[in-house]
Amino acid sequence: MNTPPPLGRQPVSSARPRSVLIDVAVSLCLLALFFALIQTGAYWLSKPLPEAHISHSIGALPLYAFYSVMRIGIAYLLSLVFAVGYGYIAAYNPRVEAWMIAVLDILQSIPVLSFLPGVMLAMMALIPGHQMGIEFGSIILIFTGQVWNMAFSFYSSLKSIPREMVEASRIFRYSAWQRFWQLELPFSAIGLIWNSIMSVAGGWFALIACETFPLGNLNFRLPGLGSYLQNAAFSDPIDVHGLIWGMIALILIIVATDQLIWRPLIAWSDKFKFEQVESSRRITSPILTLLQRPSAVLRLPQRAWSSMEERMYKRLSKSETCRVVQPLDSDKRRTGLLIPSLLGFFATLFVVWGGVQAYHLLHAVTWADMRLLLLSAGATYLRVNASLLIAALWTIPVGVAIGSNPRLAPILQPITQLIASVPASAFFPVMMMLMIRWGMGLGYGAVGLMLLGTQWYILFNVIAGAMSIPSDLKEAAAVYRFTRWQRWTRLILPGIFPYLVTGMVTASGGAWNASILAEYGLLGSRTYQTVGLGAQITAALNANNLSTLLLATILMAAIVVTTNRLVWRRLYRLAETRYKLEG
Repeated sequence: MNTPPPLGRQPVSSARPRSVLIDVAVSLCLLALFFALIQTGAYWLSKPLPEAHISHSIGALPLYAFYSVMRIGIAYLLSLVFAVGYGYIAAYNPRVEAWMIAVLDILQSIPVLSFLPGVMLAMMALIPGHQMGIEFGSIILIFTGQVWNMAFSFYSSLKSIPREMVEASRIFRYSAWQRFWQLELPFSAIGLIWNSIMSVAGGWFALIACETFPLGNLNFRLPGLGSYLQNAAFSDPIDVHGLIWGMIALILIIVATDQLIWRPLIAWSDKFKFEQVESSRRITSPILTLLQRPSAVLRLPQRAWSSMEERMYKRLSKSETCRVVQPLDSDKRRTGLLIPSLLGFFATLFVVWGGVQAYHLLHAVTWADMRLLLLSAGATYLRVNASLLIAALWTIPVGVAIGSNPRLAPILQPITQLIASVPASAFFPVMMMLMIRWGMGLGYGAVGLMLLGTQWYILFNVIAGAMSIPSDLKEAAAVYRFTRWQRWTRLILPGIFPYLVTGMVTASGGAWNASILAEYGLLGSRTYQTVGLGAQITAALNANNLSTLLLATILMAAIVVTTNRLVWRRLYRLAETRYKLEG
């Protein structure tokens, strides 16, 4: 009788080659990242070169793509930290919540080009004599195109946590760190990841404007994929060959990002769905499966983090807040009056100083300029709402189908991620050429161009909302034989409502931002422009007319904030009360 080998020895021969391959692949990736950081540091510490020469050679594309990816990546990390911190403070501090959300409304309504002069001059003054100042300015501008929808998503998720889960964290005496790491962050993971995909797409949208821009007498041009595409699109004649190769490089980067980062994260976040019955169909990712296999390189940081986490939890368990079960009302932070008073005092001083400076700058604006800006604001307002309506009509059913249908999701989800990640500004020259050839005016064509920059905010939030609907509720709807109308009105729309409101708010801000490129564009040596607030902002920036630029920006922010207060804020309150998922 043959004795079987010990169980502990069986997987060694089959697991070892795979483990070695994973270790080698991870080590090579870390080595490549190390050399990338060295290359980036050497470039940033070099002498400033505001107007870099952009080569039309295809051989220059890998280096340009590398610089752009580094800017996008750093800006995303900054956006993630800011969104989590800002959303957490706003959600749990009632005294400052209304003010913080108002500030977020204002900031997300200001176009990237309006931030450009002040940010770039400030960064060049803070870090003189190095390319780092210009690069940091560009990264912060990309940051302003990424962060707002992530902050709204995290804030909305924290306000939607079921009450019984918060009570359970109190009963088990979780510290603030344990509750954040084991309840709040996992609950918001699905929405945060899908909004991160949209944020990176928004970063690519802002990249072209942030790598090539005028400022006073200088035309700043940074080496990157955005400046390469813009140089190819706006050269006379148009460099169609370079434009095609630039788009191919951009698509390859987007596909690699989707497969290596977003797809594994989406599959990983599927385990954080709030449900009592496990779904029969799970999202899978070959990369995530590969990383979850035994690997010495990956096991070391996991063990180090586990030991640190265990020590930290033991120390926290001995604190006063963890020894006593805290009442649920204590979730509202008790802050003293000194720090808020000091912050309010300095904020008031800053507002007064900014108001005085703005008054002196706006003194040069005439009534004719004011009438033109008001007319332009009305035209852009109509285009923004038209683009939101068109986007909602197709993104809601498609997003629900992708997020809830196991057969459609593997096919349509990667396609939508790929198309959405391609920056809308890269399509603008092509669409402008088609509109000119078809005889369509830019006034109507700007709606289509805005649609390219807004529809994905709604689609990705609807997908996240549909994926977060618990499987037990879907099975209950099937058991009770809901009709299609009942499923939509009693399950789907209430389930996705908080995510839909977040998507509409950020899409509205995205549409206003897209107007600066949709209503004013260069094609070869010709300039195409229509009546609109975005066109006025772009023209004022190109002419270095700071008074018109400031007034147009204030007008745009006022319209967006007023709309948010009258419409979107009330829908947020409805989502937090009536459509909150809890027992």
